[in-house]
Amino acid sequence: MTVAEIHGPLVDPGWDSSLIDRARQYWSVPIADLSDAALAPFLRQGIAVAPVLAEAHQRLSGGRRDDSELYDGELAAAVEEAGSV
Repeated sequence: MTVAEIHGPLVDPGWDSSLIDRARQYWSVPIADLSDAALAPFLRQGIAVAPVLAEAHQRLSGGRRDDSELYDGELAAAVEEAGSV
């Protein structure tokens, strides 16, 4: 399952940012294949939260990490933030 399958095509906001660039890059990638660094911003932005959160929980509890986070604990922090929304 991809974010595109959940939300449809990415709507171009008419401006560019690094966040928009990352969203474009990962929008059609299967959630299970996303890097830890790609999961975190989807959670922080409230995009496809249920399946992304499930994948993040599996990684955090199963020790399947890829060292791609922008900072140590980024994915765990995003999971915590998503759980409190």
